[in-house]
Amino acid sequence: MAPTPREPRNTTPKVQEALDARDALAAALSRAGVQLPAMDIRSPWPDEREGEASYALVHLGVCSAPVAHALAEVILNGLAR
Repeated sequence: MAPTPREPRNTTPKVQEALDARDALAAALSRAGVQLPAMDIRSPWPDEREGEASYALVHLGVCSAPVAHALAEVILNGLAR
């Protein structure tokens, strides 16, 4: 079982959006038999005007060549439908 990524302490709407996207992508990949070893959320420093991050990114990390091939296959299979 993959380790659970640590969650950000201050969850803004944009960070929550990225968390939800990460979880949805991880679930979809898992159903397709693909597991990325490190999926996390990265957010930039706070926007001075808003006092919070204006966006957050889903960091997919790195993966082995076999996992990259499996991911490519899943994508291509989806395109073929």
